[in-house]
Parts: sequence; C-alpha cells; structure tokens
Amino acid sequence: MGVNRFRHSSHTVGSPGRAFRGAELVLCAGAVALTAFAAVILSAAAGTGATTLSTLGIFAALTLVAHLAVRRWAPSADPVLLPCAVLLNGLGLVLIDRLDHENPLAGSSTQASDAAHQLIWTGIGIGLFALMLALVRDHTAPAKYGYTCGLAGLGALLLPALLPAQYSEVNGGKSWILLHGFSIQPGEFAKVLLLIFVAAFLVANRELFTTAGHRLLGMTFPRLRDLAPLLLVTAMSLLVLMYEKNLGFSLLVFGTVLAMIYIATDRVSWLIIGFAMFAVGATLAYSMFPHVRVRVEVWQDPFATYYTTGYQISQALFGMATGGLLGTGIGAGRPQEVPFAKTDFIISTIGEELGLAGLTAVLALFLILTLRGFVAALATRDAFGKLLGGGLAFSIGWQLFVVVGGVTKLIPLTGLTTPFMSYGGSSLLANYVIVALLIRISHDARTAPPAPARPAAPLAEAQTQHVSRRWLGRGQ
Repeated sequence: MGVNRFRHSSHTVGSPGRAFRGAELVLCAGAVALTAFAAVILSAAAGTGATTLSTLGIFAALTLVAHLAVRRWAPSADPVLLPCAVLLNGLGLVLIDRLDHENPLAGSSTQASDAAHQLIWTGIGIGLFALMLALVRDHTAPAKYGYTCGLAGLGALLLPALLPAQYSEVNGGKSWILLHGFSIQPGEFAKVLLLIFVAAFLVANRELFTTAGHRLLGMTFPRLRDLAPLLLVTAMSLLVLMYEKNLGFSLLVFGTVLAMIYIATDRVSWLIIGFAMFAVGATLAYSMFPHVRVRVEVWQDPFATYYTTGYQISQALFGMATGGLLGTGIGAGRPQEVPFAKTDFIISTIGEELGLAGLTAVLALFLILTLRGFVAALATRDAFGKLLGGGLAFSIGWQLFVVVGGVTKLIPLTGLTTPFMSYGGSSLLANYVIVALLIRISHDARTAPPAPARPAAPLAEAQTQHVSRRWLGRGQ
C-alpha cells in the first residue's frame, strides 16, 4: 500500500505542471494582447504604425521564448510570475515609445529610439532569464557560493566610486560604468549578489541570531557583537551615499537586508534597532551631505524652488493632477514636461495618461508579483530558499514603494527606477534574474518529493522501556 501511495503522489505532483504552463501561456497571451492594445492606441494618437507591428511581433516572440524556457526547466512553477513581468515590461515599452514621439531626433537616421534600445535589452533580459533557469537547477546551489557572491556584489557596488568621474558619473551621481558609448549600472546586479550572500550568511549563523540575546521590555534584543552584520550594511549604505550620491540604492539595500533579518529571526527587536540606525544615519546624512539636504528641502516644499531643484517633482504633481481618475489617454498628455520621464518618473507618465485607475492597476500588478514571490518563498522547505525568496520578493515591493513615494511626495526623491517599466538595461536584466530565481524556488517547492511513509515495525521489534512502580506512583 505504501508503494501505491507513493506512485499516486508522484503522479499528482507531475500532472499539475501541464495545467500551470497552460494557464501561464494564456496569461502571457493576455499580457501581449494588452500591450498591443496600448500600442494601437498610441499609433492612432501619434499617426504611426509601421514600427508598431514589427515591435509587437518581436515582443510576442520573446514572450514565447520565456514561456518555453519555464515549460522546459521549471514546469511546476507559479504560472503568474512571468505574465506579470511580461505585462509590466510591455507597458513600459509602449510608454517609452510614446515619450520618444516627443523627441524629434528619436528614431531618426542619426539616433535610434530609446524604445528600440529597450526592446534589445528585453531580448537580452529574457535570454538571461532562460539561461538562469537552465543553469540553476536547484535554488539552493547559490548558497555554496554565498561569500563569493558577497565579495563580488560589494566590489560591483563600490567600483563606480573608485573610477574617475568621466567613467562613472551621470547627472551628479557616480553609480555607472561608462565605456565608449556603453553604460551599465553594476549596483543593480550587486543587489542580487548581496541578497544571495545575506541569505547564506543568515542560514549559516541562524542559531546565533535566534537564540542569543538579552531580555528587555518583553523582547529579546541581540548582543552588541551580534549587531556586526547590520552595522556593516549601514556603513556600506553610508559609503554609497557619500561617494556615489546614490540615496535610492542605499535605502533599498538597507531596507531589504533588515527585512531578511526579521524574516530569519522573527524578532521585532531587530526592526527597532534597524529603525534606530536608520534615524541616526539619516540625521548624519542630512547634516553632512548637501545633496541629501536638497532632496529633503524639495520634499518639504517643491514649489518654493519651482524654477530650480523643485521643477521636476512639481511638474510630476501637475501631470498626475491633470490625469485625474481616468487619465488623458495614451499620447494625449504632456508627460515630456517632466525631466527624466522615461526613467525615474515613468510613474508620473502613467498617472497622467492612464489616470488613477491605470496607476492603481499597475500597482496591483506589482503587488501580485510581490505576493506570489512570498508565496513561493513560504512554500519551499529549506531556510535558504525562504530567506532568498522572501528577500527577492521584498526588494521588488520595497523598490516600488520608494519610487512611488518619491514621485508622489510621500518621501524624498531617491533616484530609483520602476522595475521592468523604466528605461534602462541594467535594471531590466537584474529584475529578470530576480523573476527567474523566484520561478526556480517556486518550481522546487512544488516538486519536492514527499517523505516516504515509514513502515510500522512489528510489535516484537518495537523499542520498549522499563518503568518502575515508584515512577508510576509519582504519576498518580
């Protein structure tokens, strides 16, 4: 009977994979259809359409490649993760193309459009997505190279600060590597490498973080020497803020690592300590760095410096107010009035032309992607998968909160880009790697073989224990 039960379980584990991939294919087709619908509206508004058909055809082919990669190497994975990424990527392509129409040089013989570049990066990103699924057959494999990933991530993060300004500085921030017309932002890849290291480190030192500590006010606080990892992350964030002027990435890394420590320990005391460190670090940054003070002042009152530092956020607020509930329609607004509308402020473009309804739908897509990532992390049976999946999923949601909060003046501007939607190859490649890892974790969680039922031992071979009458008397 035990053999029959095991065969039945293996059959039920394998058969849902085909249903998952069928559902994923339908959802991906719907994502491509929605992208095509938005592109058709843009074509009607802009009076173009020749390049739209070819672009949509390439995008549909790339989506099919991504689906086939999941079908081949992760057939039992969550069917919702990839379609969400595809739809966000497709809408981003349409909006970047829409902003290209406001640039008279875009698409000319002397300058290729940013939408064309983004489509190329989409192809590279999906190729990297498929390569990750093919090479990483077990989500626990990166844990073997945890310290190597940490060292590589730290090097990639700090490298732009060591380079001369002509090879690393863009718009006052030193977070790039610029070589002969080619640019890359290594911090996007450092984010993934550092999360792998943090997950491996927390698993290896789990007892240290969960057992040792001092009781105070009903909570267990870690010892001073156990604060070294969080202090190291805080120092690294301040270094990035000091030498690279990258406020967004500092906040992203610090917040994600703090969340992973809380997931690993389930102690509120770590959050309290983390918030205290953040308050101290923010105070020091405000007093020491002029660019931080400028962003705080703009956040407090952007209209006071409307013609200088407050112009960008003011125009974004005007645009979203113009969009109202339903928006002006794709191609009917003026999002180009906002500087860097394709990158840091693509959220304001969505709010103006798609309105509050469209922006809410986009935020709901990110919410679904984040929650399904957490579901994949919770479903896996090993600690490394839970921490890595939780950290990756949290990084997407946390980055979106920081971006939307900055654009809507909820928090100071940070310079982060919207995942999958903003123009830029580094961010797109890194986020496709994140989705690939989440899909791998989801597949491994759904296909892990059940523990075989242990046959009952005969009564004659069962272990026995001598119990004295004195012990029985105490029990009475």
